[in-house]
Amino acid sequence: MINENENKSKAKVKKDEELDEKKIKRVVKEEAIDPKSLLEEEIVDEETPVIPDEELVEEEVEEAVEEVEEEEEEVVEEEEEEEEVEDEDEVELNAFDYSNHNVPLDEFNWDAYEKDSVGFSNKSKDETYEKYDETLSTIQEHQVVDGTVVAMNKREVVINIGFKSEGIVSLNEFRYNPELKVGDTVEVFVESQEDKSGQLLLSHKKARALQSWDRVNKALENDEIIKGFIKCRTKGGMIVDVFGIEAFLPGSQIDVKPIRDYDIYVEKTMEFKVVKINQEFRNVVVSHKALIEEELEQQKKEIIARLEKGQVLQGIVKNITSYGVFIDLGGVDGLIHITDLSWGRVNHPEEIVELDQKLNVVILDFDDAKKRIALGLKQLTPHPWDSLDTELKVGDKVTGKVVVLADYGAFIEIAPGVEGLIHVSEMSWSQHLRSAQEFMKVGDMVEAVILTLDREERKMSLGIKQLKTDPWDSIDNLYSKGSKHQATVRNFTGFGIFVEIEEGVDGLIHISDLSWTKKIKHPAEFTAIGESIEVVVLDIDKENRRLSLGHKQLEENPWEVFETVFSVNSIHEGTIMEIFDKGAIITLPYGVEGFATPRHLVKEDGSPAKVDEKLPFKVIEFSKTNKKIILSHSRTFEDDKRMEEENEKSAADKSTKKGMKAVTDSLEKTTLGDIASDLASLKSEMEQEARKKLEERESKKDNKQEE
Repeated sequence: MINENENKSKAKVKKDEELDEKKIKRVVKEEAIDPKSLLEEEIVDEETPVIPDEELVEEEVEEAVEEVEEEEEEVVEEEEEEEEVEDEDEVELNAFDYSNHNVPLDEFNWDAYEKDSVGFSNKSKDETYEKYDETLSTIQEHQVVDGTVVAMNKREVVINIGFKSEGIVSLNEFRYNPELKVGDTVEVFVESQEDKSGQLLLSHKKARALQSWDRVNKALENDEIIKGFIKCRTKGGMIVDVFGIEAFLPGSQIDVKPIRDYDIYVEKTMEFKVVKINQEFRNVVVSHKALIEEELEQQKKEIIARLEKGQVLQGIVKNITSYGVFIDLGGVDGLIHITDLSWGRVNHPEEIVELDQKLNVVILDFDDAKKRIALGLKQLTPHPWDSLDTELKVGDKVTGKVVVLADYGAFIEIAPGVEGLIHVSEMSWSQHLRSAQEFMKVGDMVEAVILTLDREERKMSLGIKQLKTDPWDSIDNLYSKGSKHQATVRNFTGFGIFVEIEEGVDGLIHISDLSWTKKIKHPAEFTAIGESIEVVVLDIDKENRRLSLGHKQLEENPWEVFETVFSVNSIHEGTIMEIFDKGAIITLPYGVEGFATPRHLVKEDGSPAKVDEKLPFKVIEFSKTNKKIILSHSRTFEDDKRMEEENEKSAADKSTKKGMKAVTDSLEKTTLGDIASDLASLKSEMEQEARKKLEERESKKDNKQEE
């Protein structure tokens, strides 16, 4: 049997060679190769080309065509014979049992093996090919498909998408998923079925980008947990790669605890929840904090349910602010207010605690609804007031450090946690209240006297002015009535000036006591704040601790002399200093001022007087009690005119009386003719006198106008 098979194999090899030659000839015919071209090629290959006869060429072509046709018929006959032989071989092969893989080598049918028909019939072969074709999916370019990771190395990932070959994707496209492993299903984008080297080109990044926006929106709608790769830091948070989209992770949404170092999260893959999407600008905000808040909320409820006031727990300093310290109690946070850190004064919590420090705290209060817990640290130690010296009493002197300054006073720490207040009114005997900063500053060591001490309320008031003698205890001796002193102007009011003679001794100078002669509307016209002024003590008010002072009393009252100088109807030259609606102020000799109404300021020519104009003024009223002088310029020329008229009238009356007497006498002595002559002469005399007076008046007017 083996020898027969070998003979058949040799015969088959020979037939195959013959068939190959025939196939070549058939291919030549199918390709429509022109025999003339073959001849031309032979002619070209010769070293000495020979130009053949055209008839000879045509005969050769016809012969070649006939040979090809004959060979083609032979090939068809041989193929039919070959098919019959193959059918016989298949029958023989099927008869032979190849299911036993332990067939001896010398009995193995090598011809069947070469034909790949060992143990298979044509029907089983077709079925196998069909099943194999079903395993190959139809792949189109620029399509997103699912693939399976079949292999990985440090640089690349091999992915099977059911195509005839696998694709290779860079591992960098999977850096958001460090847990990627063989067997995982991933999305890929088919860029090309074959590149120049026949390789299937895939891209995971492009597949994510095509479907990323829909996936992000679905994640928000379904409240899904997604994975993202933190690429880098940015202002206020981090940039996270989510499905190929750059999303923003706020710093406050990284963790429930404050983050001090953002760089430790860079290039890390974490789980997130999509919390906000801006569809217009395609912005995505994610949160890692949201994943753990629900769990923490449940932990808070459990912890708060077990809390009791006064309970002491251990915690870790989580955050420090200017107003207090947040303590992590193992899933729930509590706040130690700055006032509950120490019995003493604390400027900032960092003076007492530091971050990540473990310490024991006591629960002061908690709110189940708001999940707030108030903690205390100082309550774990005894109150300093409990250990305060029992012999300390009111009136004792103590020394302490200024820890706080305010406008109303200063807090002095006389022992750790024991403070007293020095009110600003207890810093000086002066009634002129000032700021505490004018007396001391923070950090100063000061001595004070205890004014009040309440151990139950734990309050103490102090004073430093009590270290000095109160000047009002001997005010009568130091500042008796009529005594003269130098004072400092401290403040102005509409009615006077407040001055300070020494610390604790203040006084008031009324505006009417500033000058004998000038009319002062406001004290600022007379002096300025901070200037020194000489005063006379007029009165002492011990109850209100205030002196009544004067400045004009330093001089004698000039109005006693003014009464004789500025008598009524006396005329004096004055300068108009100020004009207002009701009149004008006129400065007279000796610095005294007078007042004139508008109608008394009209000049002789009818025009009004002006400021800074010097004119004669007549005193029409003088009041020593009210220190008032009323003046008039108009009266100076009006009175003269009136006197002239009165004098003229008086002279005319005398002349008339004299004439009448003469007439009467003549009546008694003469006749009517004599009387008529006498009357004519009298009339002539009266006309002459009147003409003379008129000429004198006109001459006076001309002289005045010339002057």
